[in-house]
Amino acid sequence: MVNKKSKDVILIGAGVLSTTFGSLLKNIEPGWNIKLFERMDKPAIESSNEKNNAGTGHAALCELNYTVEQQDGSIDIEKAKEINEQFEESRQFWSYLVKNGEIENPGEFIRPLPHMSFVQGADNVDFLKRRYEAMHPLDMFEGMEYSEDPDVLAEWMPLMMEGRPPGIPVAASRIDYGTDVNFGELTRKLAKNISEHDKAEVHYKHEVLDFKQLEDSRWEVKVLNIREGKIEYHTADYIFIGAGGNAIPLLQKTGIPESRQLGGFPISGAFLVCNNPEVVSMHGAKVYGKEPPNTPPMTVPHLDRRYIQGEESLLFGPFAAIGPKFLKNGSNLDLFKSINPSNVLTMLSAGVKNMPLVKYSIQQVMMRKEDRMEELRKFVPDAKDEDWDLLVAGKRVQVIKDTKEYGKGFIQFGTEAVNSEDRTVMALLGESPGASTSVSVALEVLENNFPQYMEEWSPKIKEMIPSFGESLIEDSELMKKIRKETSRELGLE
Repeated sequence: MVNKKSKDVILIGAGVLSTTFGSLLKNIEPGWNIKLFERMDKPAIESSNEKNNAGTGHAALCELNYTVEQQDGSIDIEKAKEINEQFEESRQFWSYLVKNGEIENPGEFIRPLPHMSFVQGADNVDFLKRRYEAMHPLDMFEGMEYSEDPDVLAEWMPLMMEGRPPGIPVAASRIDYGTDVNFGELTRKLAKNISEHDKAEVHYKHEVLDFKQLEDSRWEVKVLNIREGKIEYHTADYIFIGAGGNAIPLLQKTGIPESRQLGGFPISGAFLVCNNPEVVSMHGAKVYGKEPPNTPPMTVPHLDRRYIQGEESLLFGPFAAIGPKFLKNGSNLDLFKSINPSNVLTMLSAGVKNMPLVKYSIQQVMMRKEDRMEELRKFVPDAKDEDWDLLVAGKRVQVIKDTKEYGKGFIQFGTEAVNSEDRTVMALLGESPGASTSVSVALEVLENNFPQYMEEWSPKIKEMIPSFGESLIEDSELMKKIRKETSRELGLE
């Protein structure tokens, strides 16, 4: 029998990852004490904010970078299946919270919206057709449609087909049961859910400054109470760092060996936004294209219908940029402060190896509005300058690390979970598709860091996430059953 003595857990950052982990934990171990510290005055200010991401609800229904063409011409869809399964896990947990009254009004954070892929040029059309042929027979992608017919595409995406010059082959695939997710609103609901727990405290305007591990393996955490201008000290058995771009500097301050040879490459995002109701009404989908040759996955262009606090808009991008801040509300010294003797070679190697990425980012920084509008017109041929404004979005900090496979200075795209050997420190680094797969990431953290509790916790986890321990990829009937139930609970039918 596991020792049932109550534990103290500190969560750092009030973004979607920390609030998801905290909401899971308070249901699994309601007797444990939780403290959440956020340096801003409210949750979801940085990457989780709805204006700092596209809200796609990554389910691999339309993102072409999850389906990679192999040398033999086949399309590898394993990553798409994995991402789709993980998004279904997130939906299950959100459904549980709604059903049990822990969060309300799911329509405020998730709405049904078709997901589509769109390509131009004969080679890309051939790729998309082969992707469709690989995916649509699977039950998890049931209902996927494909067309090269301009008349059909004009029905699917009238804004994108109007004014399009003839002669260039185009094609699209479509799935109607995609979603638009307001991750900012979801995060705020999760933070409120934690704050209402009688064993939890949520502290805003509190910045974590440093860590010290005590002789009994517990951690002393130094915190600045910004409102009162005073230093506080808090102790915890476990520390969870889910602080977005600031996670790497905070992890480094713990001094654990796992924080060495680790760095971050900050990338800013920007979007063109349209709020003209006449234009917005012509596009009712999220449409993803194919990334330009020799560019990283985050460059995939997409045109998204958004629903934010009752307002409807269109979002096109992303346009990348580089800068030294690790957070949108961070410091220009963030990058330089993160370089230390243990990672300086890692960082230098990354710079040398990734000059094309650096060059691409600089080119993006130098773009004028006219240049961005030209990119938009590849999607919306008749786009007018006066209908679109530039929105600077959040920061993404790509993890840089040394690996056996790629050597020093490898830039990792995706979410990276790091934990100390004694499993008292957990950190989540990196970016997309972190928000959409936040529940799967939180489950991974539980399994990796609390193995002694998992047998006892499993029934409760299974209650919240019925597919826990089973494969939605392999069990189509279970997948269909769960998708139907979560669609009902979340109002997506």
